[in-house]
Amino acid sequence: MLSLVVLISGGGSNLRALLEATADADFPARVVAVGSDTDAPGLEHAEAFGVPSFTVVPTAFADRAAWGDELLAQVEAWSPDLVVCAGFMRILPPRFVAALSPNLINTHPALLPAFPGAHAVRDALAAGVTQTGVTVHIVDEGVDTGPVLVQQAVEVLPGDTEHELHERIKTVERALLVAAVRDIATTAEGVRP
Repeated sequence: MLSLVVLISGGGSNLRALLEATADADFPARVVAVGSDTDAPGLEHAEAFGVPSFTVVPTAFADRAAWGDELLAQVEAWSPDLVVCAGFMRILPPRFVAALSPNLINTHPALLPAFPGAHAVRDALAAGVTQTGVTVHIVDEGVDTGPVLVQQAVEVLPGDTEHELHERIKTVERALLVAAVRDIATTAEGVRP
């Protein structure tokens, strides 16, 4: 059984999808804790499923490295097999990444390497592409540059707003993340590239 710590920054729809999937006794993974960098509304999902949570706010620390060290200590306290960044909107410090990667994955609302960074949906629309999508990838020290585990395309419809496109992407993202975690849990090698 694969143990997961999930990191979030917002509403937690990807977290909710994982919690619902892992509530099934046949699913080969369990969420053991949820962490956040803010008082995220998505922490309510952890509470609803009886999963412990923790918050490590960056502004409480002298610098990014100190914040990352505390976040790492909180994560490692749960001895997870896999850490999932599911809408976690901060770049993780190098020591955090080095300690956990390649067992540290992220979802991204684009077909990487296209449109990395925090505004992928807006950037895809601005570029006028006819398709974008979702990527689940291993986190490395770059911004959305780690090895791709799985991707799925999402069509950009004429007249799409950023919100409309992002909502369609999120639907695909939730299912793709659950499938990726299932695959990792049932593959002997885990996520090691």
